[in-house]
Amino acid sequence: MQGMAAAEPGYGRAALSEFLLDPQLVHLNHGSYGALSVRVSEAQNAIRAHIERDPTTFFQEEYPKAIRESAAVAAAHFGGQAADWVFCENATAAVNSVLSSLSFREGDELLTTSHAYGAVTRAMRIWAARRGASLAIADVPTRVESEDEIVAAIERALTARTRLLVVDHITSATAIVFPIARIVEAARRRNVPVMVDGAHVPGQIPVDVPSIGADWYTGNAHKWLFAPKGCALLWTAPKWQAATRPVVLSHGSEESYTAAFDWIGTRDVSAWLSLRAAVSEHERLGGRRLMERNCALAAEAARFLEAELGGRLSAPRLMAAMASIALPHPPRPGLDRKLRSVLVAEHKIVVPVSVFAGKLWVRVSAQAYNVSEDYGRLAFALHKCLPSL
Repeated sequence: MQGMAAAEPGYGRAALSEFLLDPQLVHLNHGSYGALSVRVSEAQNAIRAHIERDPTTFFQEEYPKAIRESAAVAAAHFGGQAADWVFCENATAAVNSVLSSLSFREGDELLTTSHAYGAVTRAMRIWAARRGASLAIADVPTRVESEDEIVAAIERALTARTRLLVVDHITSATAIVFPIARIVEAARRRNVPVMVDGAHVPGQIPVDVPSIGADWYTGNAHKWLFAPKGCALLWTAPKWQAATRPVVLSHGSEESYTAAFDWIGTRDVSAWLSLRAAVSEHERLGGRRLMERNCALAAEAARFLEAELGGRLSAPRLMAAMASIALPHPPRPGLDRKLRSVLVAEHKIVVPVSVFAGKLWVRVSAQAYNVSEDYGRLAFALHKCLPSL
Protein backbone atom coordinates (compact mmCIF):
# COMPACT_ATOMS: atom_id res chain seq x y z
CA MET A 1 0.00 0.00 0.00
CA GLN A 2 1.52 3.29 -1.09
CA GLY A 3 0.85 6.59 0.65
CA MET A 4 1.82 8.27 3.86
CA ALA A 5 5.24 7.08 4.87
CA ALA A 6 6.43 6.13 8.31
CA ALA A 7 8.95 8.96 8.02
CA GLU A 8 6.20 11.61 8.02
CA PRO A 9 7.43 14.22 10.56
CA GLY A 10 6.02 13.70 14.04
CA TYR A 11 3.88 10.69 13.16
CA GLY A 12 4.16 6.97 12.52
CA ARG A 13 6.01 4.34 14.55
CA ALA A 14 7.90 6.96 16.56
CA ALA A 15 4.59 8.40 17.79
CA LEU A 16 3.86 5.16 19.67
CA SER A 17 6.32 6.32 22.31
CA GLU A 18 3.89 9.15 23.10
CA PHE A 19 1.28 6.61 24.28
CA LEU A 20 0.99 3.78 26.77
CA LEU A 21 0.14 1.32 23.98
CA ASP A 22 2.00 -1.98 23.51
CA PRO A 23 4.49 -1.28 20.68
CA GLN A 24 4.43 -4.95 19.67
CA LEU A 25 0.85 -4.62 18.41
CA VAL A 26 -0.62 -2.88 15.36
CA HIS A 27 -3.35 -0.70 16.86
CA LEU A 28 -6.18 -0.09 14.40
CA ASN A 29 -8.92 0.40 16.97
CA HIS A 30 -8.44 3.88 18.32
CA GLY A 31 -12.16 4.44 17.81
CA SER A 32 -13.42 2.07 20.50
CA TYR A 33 -11.44 3.08 23.56
CA GLY A 34 -8.94 5.74 22.55
CA ALA A 35 -5.39 5.72 23.82
CA LEU A 36 -3.99 7.53 26.83
CA SER A 37 -0.85 9.51 26.18
CA VAL A 38 2.11 9.39 28.52
CA ARG A 39 1.87 13.10 29.31
CA VAL A 40 -1.86 13.02 30.08
CA SER A 41 -1.35 9.94 32.24
CA GLU A 42 1.32 11.80 34.22
CA ALA A 43 -0.99 14.79 34.59
CA GLN A 44 -3.82 12.59 35.87
CA ASN A 45 -1.51 10.85 38.34
CA ALA A 46 -0.40 14.24 39.66
CA ILE A 47 -4.04 15.27 40.14
CA ARG A 48 -4.80 12.03 41.97
CA ALA A 49 -1.80 12.49 44.22
CA HIS A 50 -2.86 16.05 45.02
CA ILE A 51 -6.39 14.92 45.90
CA GLU A 52 -5.19 12.12 48.18
CA ARG A 53 -2.88 14.38 50.16
CA ASP A 54 -5.93 16.11 51.64
CA PRO A 55 -9.23 14.81 50.19
CA THR A 56 -11.36 16.83 52.58
CA THR A 57 -9.92 20.20 51.67
CA PHE A 58 -9.84 19.29 47.99
CA PHE A 59 -13.48 18.25 47.65
CA GLN A 60 -14.87 20.91 49.97
CA GLU A 61 -12.74 23.86 48.90
CA GLU A 62 -10.91 23.25 45.61
CA TYR A 63 -13.09 20.97 43.55
CA PRO A 64 -16.06 23.30 42.88
CA LYS A 65 -13.73 25.82 41.23
CA ALA A 66 -11.56 23.20 39.54
CA ILE A 67 -14.44 21.41 37.79
CA ARG A 68 -15.87 24.69 36.47
CA GLU A 69 -12.41 25.62 35.17
CA SER A 70 -12.35 22.27 33.35
CA ALA A 71 -15.78 23.04 31.92
CA ALA A 72 -14.37 26.36 30.68
CA VAL A 73 -11.74 24.39 28.76
CA ALA A 74 -14.54 22.45 27.05
CA ALA A 75 -16.34 25.68 26.18
CA ALA A 76 -13.20 27.26 24.74
CA HIS A 77 -12.52 24.19 22.61
CA PHE A 78 -16.04 23.20 21.52
CA GLY A 79 -18.08 26.41 21.83
CA GLY A 80 -20.68 27.80 24.18
CA GLN A 81 -20.24 28.90 27.77
CA ALA A 82 -18.75 26.97 30.68
CA ALA A 83 -22.22 26.93 32.27
CA ASP A 84 -23.46 24.87 29.30
CA TRP A 85 -20.94 22.07 29.84
CA VAL A 86 -20.90 19.27 32.41
CA PHE A 87 -18.99 16.00 32.72
CA CYS A 88 -20.14 12.37 32.57
CA GLU A 89 -18.32 9.04 32.57
CA ASN A 90 -19.17 8.38 28.91
CA ALA A 91 -21.62 9.32 26.18
CA THR A 92 -23.99 6.52 27.18
CA ALA A 93 -24.28 8.01 30.67
CA ALA A 94 -25.03 11.40 29.13
CA VAL A 95 -27.77 9.96 26.89
CA ASN A 96 -29.34 8.20 29.88
CA SER A 97 -29.27 11.42 31.87
CA VAL A 98 -31.20 13.26 29.17
CA LEU A 99 -33.68 10.39 28.76
CA SER A 100 -34.31 10.24 32.50
CA SER A 101 -34.86 14.01 32.62
CA LEU A 102 -37.67 14.15 30.07
CA SER A 103 -41.34 13.36 30.44
CA PHE A 104 -42.97 11.00 27.96
CA ARG A 105 -46.54 9.77 27.80
CA GLU A 106 -48.28 6.74 26.41
CA GLY A 107 -48.33 6.98 22.63
CA ASP A 108 -45.17 9.12 22.38
CA GLU A 109 -42.26 7.99 20.22
CA LEU A 110 -38.52 8.27 20.69
CA LEU A 111 -36.64 8.14 17.41
CA THR A 112 -33.12 7.05 16.51
CA THR A 113 -31.52 5.43 13.45
CA SER A 114 -30.54 1.91 12.47
CA HIS A 115 -26.89 2.97 12.88
CA ALA A 116 -27.25 4.04 16.53
CA TYR A 117 -24.88 2.61 19.12
CA GLY A 118 -26.36 -0.53 20.66
CA ALA A 119 -26.24 0.69 24.25
CA VAL A 120 -28.05 3.89 23.28
CA THR A 121 -30.77 2.01 21.42
CA ARG A 122 -31.33 -0.25 24.42
CA ALA A 123 -31.45 2.67 26.82
CA MET A 124 -33.99 4.47 24.66
CA ARG A 125 -36.16 1.35 24.46
CA ILE A 126 -36.11 0.87 28.24
CA TRP A 127 -36.81 4.52 29.12
CA ALA A 128 -39.61 4.65 26.57
CA ALA A 129 -41.23 1.48 27.90
CA ARG A 130 -41.16 2.80 31.46
CA ARG A 131 -43.31 5.75 30.40
CA GLY A 132 -45.60 3.90 28.00
CA ALA A 133 -43.85 5.37 24.97
CA SER A 134 -42.21 3.45 22.12
CA LEU A 135 -38.97 3.43 20.17
CA ALA A 136 -38.97 4.08 16.41
CA ILE A 137 -36.02 3.40 14.11
CA ALA A 138 -35.20 5.37 10.97
CA ASP A 139 -33.71 2.86 8.54
CA VAL A 140 -30.56 4.35 7.03
CA PRO A 141 -28.84 2.24 4.32
CA THR A 142 -25.64 0.45 5.31
CA ARG A 143 -23.92 2.00 2.30
CA VAL A 144 -24.55 5.72 2.00
CA GLU A 145 -23.59 7.65 -1.12
CA SER A 146 -24.81 11.11 -0.09
CA GLU A 147 -25.99 13.22 2.82
CA ASP A 148 -29.41 13.42 1.22
CA GLU A 149 -30.00 9.70 1.80
CA ILE A 150 -29.45 10.08 5.54
CA VAL A 151 -31.57 13.19 5.94
CA ALA A 152 -34.41 11.73 3.87
CA ALA A 153 -34.48 8.50 5.91
CA ILE A 154 -34.77 10.45 9.16
CA GLU A 155 -37.36 12.86 7.79
CA ARG A 156 -39.55 9.93 6.72
CA ALA A 157 -39.45 8.55 10.28
CA LEU A 158 -40.42 11.81 12.02
CA THR A 159 -44.10 11.81 12.94
CA ALA A 160 -46.55 13.84 14.99
CA ARG A 161 -45.80 11.43 17.85
CA THR A 162 -42.02 11.98 17.86
CA ARG A 163 -40.93 13.60 21.12
CA LEU A 164 -37.15 13.18 20.87
CA LEU A 165 -34.58 12.34 18.21
CA VAL A 166 -31.25 10.85 19.30
CA VAL A 167 -28.83 10.73 16.40
CA ASP A 168 -25.13 10.00 15.92
CA HIS A 169 -22.70 12.56 14.60
CA ILE A 170 -20.23 9.81 13.65
CA THR A 171 -21.72 6.32 13.76
CA SER A 172 -19.94 3.57 15.67
CA ALA A 173 -20.34 0.39 13.63
CA THR A 174 -20.31 2.03 10.22
CA ALA A 175 -18.08 5.09 10.82
CA ILE A 176 -20.32 7.44 8.81
CA VAL A 177 -20.20 11.19 9.41
CA PHE A 178 -23.86 12.23 9.51
CA PRO A 179 -24.81 15.73 8.23
CA ILE A 180 -25.79 16.66 11.73
CA ALA A 181 -26.77 20.32 11.21
CA ARG A 182 -29.11 19.35 8.36
CA ILE A 183 -30.67 16.61 10.48
CA VAL A 184 -31.23 18.98 13.39
CA GLU A 185 -32.80 21.52 11.03
CA ALA A 186 -35.19 18.87 9.70
CA ALA A 187 -36.25 17.91 13.21
CA ARG A 188 -36.58 21.55 14.22
CA ARG A 189 -39.14 22.06 11.45
CA ARG A 190 -41.23 19.40 13.21
CA ASN A 191 -40.60 20.92 16.68
CA VAL A 192 -38.74 17.77 17.72
CA PRO A 193 -35.86 18.26 20.21
CA VAL A 194 -32.59 16.57 19.26
CA MET A 195 -29.82 14.95 21.25
CA VAL A 196 -26.63 14.35 19.28
CA ASP A 197 -24.46 11.39 20.24
CA GLY A 198 -21.04 12.69 19.26
CA ALA A 199 -19.13 10.00 21.14
CA HIS A 200 -16.43 9.81 18.42
CA VAL A 201 -16.20 13.50 17.56
CA PRO A 202 -13.94 15.36 20.06
CA GLY A 203 -10.45 15.17 18.65
CA GLN A 204 -11.45 13.35 15.44
CA ILE A 205 -13.05 16.26 13.56
CA PRO A 206 -13.45 19.95 14.42
CA VAL A 207 -16.80 20.88 15.94
CA ASP A 208 -18.55 24.02 17.19
CA VAL A 209 -21.38 22.49 19.19
CA PRO A 210 -23.78 25.47 19.60
CA SER A 211 -23.74 26.16 15.86
CA ILE A 212 -25.25 22.72 15.19
CA GLY A 213 -28.51 23.87 16.73
CA ALA A 214 -29.18 20.73 18.77
CA ASP A 215 -30.70 20.69 22.24
CA TRP A 216 -28.09 18.36 23.74
CA TYR A 217 -24.69 17.18 22.54
CA THR A 218 -22.44 14.60 24.14
CA GLY A 219 -18.93 13.50 23.24
CA ASN A 220 -16.21 11.32 24.71
CA ALA A 221 -12.93 13.09 25.37
CA HIS A 222 -11.32 9.73 26.19
CA LYS A 223 -11.44 8.50 22.59
CA TRP A 224 -9.77 10.82 20.06
CA LEU A 225 -8.80 13.65 22.41
CA PHE A 226 -6.43 11.50 24.52
CA ALA A 227 -8.20 12.14 27.86
CA PRO A 228 -8.28 9.42 30.53
CA LYS A 229 -11.05 6.81 30.41
CA GLY A 230 -14.23 8.15 31.98
CA CYS A 231 -13.97 11.71 30.64
CA ALA A 232 -17.05 12.58 28.62
CA LEU A 233 -18.86 15.88 28.05
CA LEU A 234 -22.48 16.95 27.87
CA TRP A 235 -23.57 20.27 26.39
CA THR A 236 -27.13 21.39 27.06
CA ALA A 237 -28.87 24.31 25.40
CA PRO A 238 -29.80 26.95 27.99
CA LYS A 239 -33.54 26.41 27.57
CA TRP A 240 -33.19 22.76 28.69
CA GLN A 241 -30.79 23.23 31.58
CA ALA A 242 -33.49 23.64 34.24
CA ALA A 243 -34.88 20.20 33.34
CA THR A 244 -31.67 18.26 32.61
CA ARG A 245 -30.27 16.23 35.49
CA PRO A 246 -27.96 13.22 35.85
CA VAL A 247 -29.43 9.77 36.32
CA VAL A 248 -28.03 9.75 39.87
CA LEU A 249 -29.70 12.47 41.92
CA SER A 250 -27.79 13.91 44.86
CA HIS A 251 -27.00 17.06 46.83
CA GLY A 252 -26.88 19.48 43.93
CA SER A 253 -29.88 18.11 42.04
CA GLU A 254 -32.29 20.78 43.27
CA GLU A 255 -29.83 23.64 42.83
CA SER A 256 -28.88 23.90 39.16
CA TYR A 257 -27.82 22.04 36.05
CA THR A 258 -24.11 22.40 36.75
CA ALA A 259 -24.40 21.72 40.49
CA ALA A 260 -26.36 18.53 39.78
CA PHE A 261 -23.70 17.07 37.45
CA ASP A 262 -20.62 18.44 39.21
CA TRP A 263 -21.42 16.62 42.43
CA ILE A 264 -23.32 13.34 42.60
CA GLY A 265 -21.13 11.72 45.25
CA THR A 266 -17.50 10.91 45.95
CA ARG A 267 -15.69 9.62 42.89
CA ASP A 268 -12.37 9.77 41.07
CA VAL A 269 -12.66 13.13 39.31
CA SER A 270 -9.09 13.12 38.03
CA ALA A 271 -10.19 12.18 34.48
CA TRP A 272 -12.47 15.23 34.28
CA LEU A 273 -9.80 17.53 35.66
CA SER A 274 -7.32 16.18 33.09
CA LEU A 275 -9.25 17.71 30.18
CA ARG A 276 -6.89 20.70 29.96
CA ALA A 277 -3.91 18.35 29.72
CA ALA A 278 -5.69 16.28 27.04
CA VAL A 279 -6.51 19.31 24.92
CA SER A 280 -2.93 20.54 25.26
CA GLU A 281 -1.61 17.15 24.22
CA HIS A 282 -3.88 17.01 21.19
CA GLU A 283 -2.68 20.47 20.16
CA ARG A 284 0.95 19.49 20.76
CA LEU A 285 0.54 16.53 18.42
CA GLY A 286 -0.84 18.79 15.73
CA GLY A 287 -4.44 19.65 16.60
CA ARG A 288 -6.23 20.40 13.33
CA ARG A 289 -3.21 19.19 11.34
CA LEU A 290 -3.39 15.86 13.19
CA MET A 291 -7.10 15.52 12.45
CA GLU A 292 -6.60 16.29 8.77
CA ARG A 293 -3.70 13.86 8.58
CA ASN A 294 -5.70 11.08 10.26
CA CYS A 295 -8.70 11.61 7.97
CA ALA A 296 -6.49 11.48 4.89
CA LEU A 297 -4.79 8.28 6.07
CA ALA A 298 -8.15 6.65 6.87
CA ALA A 299 -9.46 7.52 3.40
CA GLU A 300 -6.37 6.06 1.80
CA ALA A 301 -6.65 2.91 3.92
CA ALA A 302 -10.37 2.57 3.17
CA ARG A 303 -9.87 2.67 -0.60
CA PHE A 304 -7.03 0.18 -0.36
CA LEU A 305 -8.92 -2.28 1.84
CA GLU A 306 -12.09 -2.05 -0.22
CA ALA A 307 -10.17 -3.00 -3.35
CA GLU A 308 -7.88 -5.53 -1.71
CA LEU A 309 -10.59 -7.39 0.21
CA GLY A 310 -13.38 -7.12 -2.33
CA GLY A 311 -15.52 -5.39 0.27
CA ARG A 312 -17.76 -2.34 0.27
CA LEU A 313 -17.28 0.87 2.22
CA SER A 314 -20.18 2.12 4.28
CA ALA A 315 -19.77 5.72 3.10
CA PRO A 316 -17.13 6.50 0.47
CA ARG A 317 -17.70 10.27 0.75
CA LEU A 318 -18.69 10.66 4.41
CA MET A 319 -15.68 9.44 6.37
CA ALA A 320 -13.42 10.94 9.00
CA ALA A 321 -10.54 9.12 10.71
CA MET A 322 -12.39 5.80 10.76
CA ALA A 323 -13.69 3.61 7.95
CA SER A 324 -15.90 0.50 7.92
CA ILE A 325 -15.76 -2.11 5.19
CA ALA A 326 -18.35 -4.86 4.72
CA LEU A 327 -16.45 -8.05 3.89
CA PRO A 328 -17.71 -10.49 1.25
CA HIS A 329 -17.96 -13.31 3.77
CA PRO A 330 -21.16 -14.68 5.33
CA PRO A 331 -21.28 -13.79 9.03
CA ARG A 332 -21.50 -17.26 10.52
CA PRO A 333 -22.28 -17.37 14.27
CA GLY A 334 -19.23 -16.41 16.28
CA LEU A 335 -17.09 -15.57 13.25
CA ASP A 336 -16.57 -11.95 14.33
CA ARG A 337 -15.29 -12.92 17.78
CA LYS A 338 -13.10 -15.69 16.39
CA LEU A 339 -11.61 -13.41 13.74
CA ARG A 340 -10.79 -10.69 16.29
CA SER A 341 -9.03 -13.23 18.49
CA VAL A 342 -7.01 -14.75 15.65
CA LEU A 343 -5.90 -11.34 14.38
CA VAL A 344 -4.52 -10.45 17.81
CA ALA A 345 -3.05 -13.84 18.72
CA GLU A 346 -1.49 -14.77 15.38
CA HIS A 347 -0.94 -11.45 13.61
CA LYS A 348 -0.62 -8.93 16.48
CA ILE A 349 -3.33 -6.70 14.98
CA VAL A 350 -6.02 -5.06 17.12
CA VAL A 351 -9.04 -4.16 14.99
CA PRO A 352 -12.81 -4.31 15.59
CA VAL A 353 -14.75 -6.93 13.64
CA SER A 354 -18.52 -7.02 14.01
CA VAL A 355 -21.75 -8.24 12.49
CA PHE A 356 -24.09 -5.43 11.48
CA ALA A 357 -27.18 -5.58 9.28
CA GLY A 358 -26.41 -9.14 8.26
CA LYS A 359 -22.85 -8.42 7.10
CA LEU A 360 -19.38 -8.97 8.52
CA TRP A 361 -17.61 -5.63 9.02
CA VAL A 362 -14.07 -4.57 9.79
CA ARG A 363 -13.55 -1.01 11.03
CA VAL A 364 -10.16 0.66 10.94
CA SER A 365 -8.98 3.84 12.61
CA ALA A 366 -6.13 6.18 11.78
CA GLN A 367 -4.18 7.90 14.53
CA ALA A 368 -0.80 9.58 14.92
CA TYR A 369 0.94 6.23 15.43
CA ASN A 370 -0.49 4.57 12.29
CA VAL A 371 1.15 4.33 8.85
CA SER A 372 0.02 2.96 5.50
CA GLU A 373 1.83 -0.33 6.05
CA ASP A 374 -0.47 -1.14 8.98
CA TYR A 375 -3.42 -1.56 6.65
CA GLY A 376 -1.41 -3.67 4.22
CA ARG A 377 -0.55 -5.93 7.12
CA LEU A 378 -4.24 -6.18 8.00
CA ALA A 379 -5.20 -7.09 4.44
CA PHE A 380 -2.54 -9.82 4.37
CA ALA A 381 -3.74 -11.23 7.69
CA LEU A 382 -7.38 -11.29 6.59
CA HIS A 383 -6.52 -13.02 3.33
CA LYS A 384 -4.58 -15.64 5.28
CA CYS A 385 -6.96 -16.41 8.14
CA LEU A 386 -10.50 -15.88 6.78
CA PRO A 387 -10.57 -18.97 4.53
CA SER A 388 -9.76 -21.23 7.49
CA LEU A 389 -12.31 -19.83 9.94
